[in-house]
This record gives sequence, structure tokens and C-alpha cells, in this order.
Amino acid sequence: MADPASVAPVAAEESHHSPNKESFAALALGAMGVVFGDIGTSPLYAMREALAHSKATVSSDLSVLGVISLVTWALVLIVTIKYVVFLMRADNKGEGGTLALMALAQRSLGRRSATVFFLGVVGAALFYGDGIITPAVSVLSAVEGVRDAPGLGGMLNQSAVVAISAAILVALFVVQARGTASVAKAFGPVMAIWFLVLAGLGLYHIAGNPMIFRGLLPHYGVIFLLDNGLLGFIILGSVFLAVTGAEALYADMGHFGKGPIRAAWLFLALPALLLNYLGQGATVLAHPHARTNPFFEMIPHAIYWPVLVLGMAATVIASQAVITGAFSMTQQAVQLGLFPRIDIRRTSETQAGQIFVPQVNTFLMVGVLILLFTFQTSHNLSAAYGIAVTGAMFVDTLLFFVIVKYTWKRPTWQAVLAASGFGVLDLTFISSNLLKIPQGAWLPLVLGGALVLVMWTWTRGAQILTDKTRRDSVPLLELSEILKARAPHRAPGTAIFLTSDPDMAPVALMHNLKHNKVLHEKNIVLTVITAETPRVKEEDRVKIEPINDDFKKLTISYGFMESPNLPKALGLCRKLGLKFDIMATSFFLGRRSVVPSAQSGMPLWQDKLFIFLMKNAANPTDFFKIPPGRVVELGTQVTV
Repeated sequence: MADPASVAPVAAEESHHSPNKESFAALALGAMGVVFGDIGTSPLYAMREALAHSKATVSSDLSVLGVISLVTWALVLIVTIKYVVFLMRADNKGEGGTLALMALAQRSLGRRSATVFFLGVVGAALFYGDGIITPAVSVLSAVEGVRDAPGLGGMLNQSAVVAISAAILVALFVVQARGTASVAKAFGPVMAIWFLVLAGLGLYHIAGNPMIFRGLLPHYGVIFLLDNGLLGFIILGSVFLAVTGAEALYADMGHFGKGPIRAAWLFLALPALLLNYLGQGATVLAHPHARTNPFFEMIPHAIYWPVLVLGMAATVIASQAVITGAFSMTQQAVQLGLFPRIDIRRTSETQAGQIFVPQVNTFLMVGVLILLFTFQTSHNLSAAYGIAVTGAMFVDTLLFFVIVKYTWKRPTWQAVLAASGFGVLDLTFISSNLLKIPQGAWLPLVLGGALVLVMWTWTRGAQILTDKTRRDSVPLLELSEILKARAPHRAPGTAIFLTSDPDMAPVALMHNLKHNKVLHEKNIVLTVITAETPRVKEEDRVKIEPINDDFKKLTISYGFMESPNLPKALGLCRKLGLKFDIMATSFFLGRRSVVPSAQSGMPLWQDKLFIFLMKNAANPTDFFKIPPGRVVELGTQVTV
């Protein structure tokens, strides 16, 4: 197996990446379909869950006004203030998200901090936990609206609802391999219509009870929490459902830019959500029985089916956004060395974000189906929802402290003040969601823990393997001096040796000399590194360092949002004076067979997990896009 640490993070310069050349309005519309899908489908269940937990002894009016107040200020403080105003300023060359923030923090510190690295790992792991629950809860909550649809008369039972939801989700995962570039153009307009419908439904019911606007006042939320006592913490966990998806504003910043996302949120998404929650509150005040399912109760019968179908489309789009986000997160994690190489396929020649990761797609599909058939209802699923998101948000807050202090060069007290303000909010919601662990919140925590273990095992094992290889290897300069004294037989052409450590003689080179007793006329020691920036300029892609007449060091840099393509990068060498015919060039890879050892620095079970990950890593020939007919693999056994 080629070296698992062949993609090593390193700081690099990069130009600011602009999302694309589309118009501002087109970008804002596109953001509606990708960024706001998750948070835009929260009205289907958030209000219902919050009201369901309130005490029967608390008046109906106070319950409604209190929940609306809490939802409103959660949207304002967490989504608008924390993410839209502050965190979107902490971009990594235009990119956002937990791993982009981690890479920016590492670059700001000027070194790899174990604490910052661990926070990034935890944030990434929790993202996957959220990625499994979002499609299940959103699609299921929409399909449940079919049971109360006019004309059906309750003929559809919950088992049928689960089966329909499963069929929709399976179809969604199956089509991922074909790419979504063609249908993605419709996502923005569909979600824009959905938000307008949310606003329209809200206004329709607000007109009958304008006093519902009292719910915008914060003191109603405080009184409601105090009256509910300890139960108020549980209610906060349900209120948090209204802001799940907030991190998408930050994570998808590189696709659309700050301006379009901020405009779409402030001028359409936020007002529509507030109006809809107010409308749901007015509906419950007028018809107390509607609290069992306020969103579907607020839809007039004449337009019930069109709104239901639109809602299903919105949940599918929300699920698609999460799936695409998981693919993107995986690509970043592989490039940053958190995961072994994984088969990543491009489904569009023109859109860089259109990728398909078969292993992740299968993992998500199996996980979603297990959730569906285990929890059965969106009410049960909502108990598992939220803890992963709150954890990921708290990670963002901790990393934000590093950015304020080291990137923005602000005094420590300002960094503490900024992070602690958001941290108190995060910890409050984390505490409320922890109370839901017995009802199902344990599931994303277990999943996140398992992924943290995998990433830690991979990074630790790769480091141990790298250190051992370095100890057992000969320095390249020393080897070149030895070869001058005892020249081996020369083979015509160029040989490229892939290695993660350019200062040491590659394993494949040593084996070629030992067993074949030949050295090519031209020998290039090639190292692929990953920058702590999203993309690398083409002029900074390749760096050539001559050693002597026999050897040259070649370094090719990629951003953590890019997929390596060595033949394309090697084409840039011509401009730098390094000319060779790639179809007459041999690529030498070192394939390592790893044997577990009790003295490796990791427990034996972890050694075996690392070896399993190595064996199932993607073929380096495919991963680096090397012509298969030009590859020579030379194996060796290594004990770790």
C-alpha cells in the first residue's frame, strides 16, 4: 500500500477564491436551495415538539407566546448574530465549515496544535451524525402530513408512512451516482417558493390574531421557561430544532459567497420562518387541538395537497444538501489526512462541487434506513436530533476563539468575551439536548465517537508508520553520494517515485536498486501535500528543487477542497524547465504490508483497525489519476 501519510497538511499561499461569476441574485437564489434546506424544513416539526413538552399547568397562551419567543431569539442570536454576522467573517480564503476553520486556526497558530486538530476531528464526526438524522426526520415529517390529507380520512397508517419515506430516501441515494448538476438548478427556485408559501401561510393566520406578535418579545420566553421549571431545559432542546441547519450558512460560504447568503437569509429565509412560526402560534391560539401538529393544521384544505407536495420536495432538497455536504466534508477530511484515501468521483465536468463518494453514500443510506425503521415517527426521531448540531456549533465557537486572538490579533479579553458569549448559548442548548439521551440522543453521540476513533486511529497510525519509515530509510542526499561512487546500471527514460517524505530515499527507489539493480536516467522524487487553504493557485501548484544530475525533488500542492490530478499538474512542469513524456514515464509506488505489533504505540486492536483502514483505502493510482499502465508497485512488510 502506498504511504497513507502521502497527503500531509502544510501551509501554503492561495488567492481568494470567488465562488463563480454568476450574478448576485442568481447566487442568492442558488443559496436558497443548498444553504437553507435544513433550516427551511424545521417548521414541519419544531413548534410541535416544543409545545408537546410544555406543562399542562402552564396556560395555552403563555405556552404559545413563550415558544415563539424562544424560537425567534434562537434564530436571531444563533443564526443571525453568531453565524451571519460573526463567524462568516472567519473564512479560510472564502471557505467555511469546521474543517476549514480548523485549517485556518492551524495556519494562524503557525503550527499543528493537537487541541485544535482534535476539535476539528470532533466537529467533523458530529457533522456526520447530523447528516444521518436530517434526511430521516425531514422526509418522514413531510410524509406524515399525508395521513391528515383531505380525502384520505386517516386511511394511511404509520407503517405505510415509513415505507413511503424509505422509498423516497432510497431513490434519493440511488441517483447520487448519476450526479445532481442537472436538477440542482431547480433547487433554488423550489426552495424560494417554499419560503414564500411559509410566509403566506403565516400571514394568513396572523391576520386573524395580530396579538401573536407579542411572542417576539423576549420576556415571554423567560417567563415560559421559569413556569416550566426543569422541563424548560427539555423544551429548549425542542426549540433548538428550529435552528438546525444554521451551520450550513457557514459551511457553504465558499459555494455562494458571504453577500448572497446573508441577503437570502435576511430578506427571505428569516422573515418567512418568523412569519410561519407566528402563524402556527396564531393557529394554536384559535384552535388549541392544533398543537398536536400545528404546521399541517394551518394549511387550508383547498391548497393542502399542493403545499404537501411542495413540502416533500423541500425535504428532499434539504436531504440532498446534507448528502452533498457529507461528500464535501469527506473530501476535505481525506485531503487533510483524517481519513484514508477514498474513491471520490466527479459527476460534473463544469461544477467543482459535484462529487460522489460511494462509500459515504452507502453509509448514509444504511444509517438513514436504520433510523427510519427503529424510531418510526418524526416525533421519536426529533429526540435524537439536535445534540450533534449543538456539539458541532460549540466546536465552531472554540475555534472562533483562536481566530479572534491569533488571526485577527485581538487582545485575549476580547477573544474570551466573543467566544464566551456564544459559548454560553451553545452550552445551554447542549445541556438541554443531553437530557434527551435516553430517548435517542445517544445515537449521534455513539456515531460521532466511532468516527472520532477512526480518524484518531488513522492519523496516529499514519504518524507511527511515517516515523518508523524515516528511521529505517536512507537520507536521499546520502544515497545520491553513494550512487556517485558506485554507479548502477542506467535505464532510459524518467522514473517518478511517490513519497510522503522527500528528504528520505523512497522505499520503491531502494527496492528498485536492490532487486532490479537499475537507476533511470532521470529520477523525480514526488511529494503531494495538502495546503491549509481551500485551493492553491496554478502558479504555486508545482515546486521543483534539483538535487544533482540524477535526482530532482518535485512538490505538488493541493488545497483541501481540491482533488489531486498528477498528470495535469505534471504538465505544469514544462513551464519550469522539467520536460518528459508522461506516457514514457514510470511511476513507482511503495506498497506496504503492515503487521500489527504490541510495541507500536497503539493497542493491538487499534493496530488492527489501522491495518483494516489501510487495506480498504482507495488505490493510489486511481486517487492521483495516474495512467494505470505506467505504474510499478514494489511491496515491503512493515511492523507497526
